Amino acid sequence: MSNKIGDLSRRRVLMGGATIGAGTLLAACTSNSDTKSKDSGQTKVVAGDNAAPGKTVTIGFSAPAADHGWIRAITDNAKKQAALYSDVKFTQVDAGKDAPAQVAALQTLIQQKPDAIVLLPQDGAQLTAAGRAAMQAGIPVINLDREFTDAGASRLLIKGDNYGMGVAAGLYIGNKLKGKTDAVIAEIAGIDSLPLTQERSRGFKEALATFGLRVTNRVAAQFTVQSGQDVTANLLQAASKIDAIWNHDDDQGVGVLAAISQAGRKEFFMVGGAGSLDVMQHIKAADTPLECTVTYPPSMASSAISLARLIAQGKGISDLVELQVPKQIVLASETITKANVDKYLPLGFKS
Repeated sequence: MSNKIGDLSRRRVLMGGATIGAGTLLAACTSNSDTKSKDSGQTKVVAGDNAAPGKTVTIGFSAPAADHGWIRAITDNAKKQAALYSDVKFTQVDAGKDAPAQVAALQTLIQQKPDAIVLLPQDGAQLTAAGRAAMQAGIPVINLDREFTDAGASRLLIKGDNYGMGVAAGLYIGNKLKGKTDAVIAEIAGIDSLPLTQERSRGFKEALATFGLRVTNRVAAQFTVQSGQDVTANLLQAASKIDAIWNHDDDQGVGVLAAISQAGRKEFFMVGGAGSLDVMQHIKAADTPLECTVTYPPSMASSAISLARLIAQGKGISDLVELQVPKQIVLASETITKANVDKYLPLGFKS
């Protein structure tokens, strides 16, 4: 079993090494260094001045309604990042209440011919054709979080590490329950039809398996407070004893915690998902079963705006050798506990 754990841990290190974090990206994209570059084939000593004003570009933006803390943070971050650049005009279109409404809004946006579009789809599969239409019209699309079914429907995909979230949660729980092969482990997922939820569950299952553990009770909520509360109430009634819970989403976690409080259950510990400010405060105060959360940073929207600007201006990331912005960027999932929560508090978003 120890070899499997080592293999999985090495896999996470390799995955992390292949990703670029939002903070690193922004530092590279906005470098003000005046260092002269020295080109030699595929090597370069670096950096340019990508933050300096360039050609004015219009960036279109669309994301679902901000009735969810994480999505609200996505929209807020995008607006604030765009405002940092004097050469960016930010145009937001209403995504409506479902995928067809967002498709209609994007068709109108495409007709306005922005220089780039940053898009968080209601549903990646249903918005694929809209992304493809924009690309065919010569408008680069930056696909946020929910993947299109056709890689050609976007110029860049930037997302969190959903599989890595599951692995991080599974490793935390597995290490806490090591040797307790009869442990009762519950999983509160998000929307099961979304590939991101499926990836989170797969990572969680595979990480637990390295400890000889498995998920014994699983329910799916809908990324809302009310659904989180409802499914957790049912879960607690179905399982008289639980050792650990992983909740995929800190926003629905508000409802999860409400149900736990109402039931008066205290025998288990809980891991969250995303990195909300509320959850971090609970971890710091140790006033709920929450001991940990694994991140899924909405700062990806800030990076998406910076990268959309570079793509629209025909620039690359100055710290990279390649002349163009990469095709895909995956942000690493980090584990927040009481030991390191103070460092992450400034990055938390309000549920």
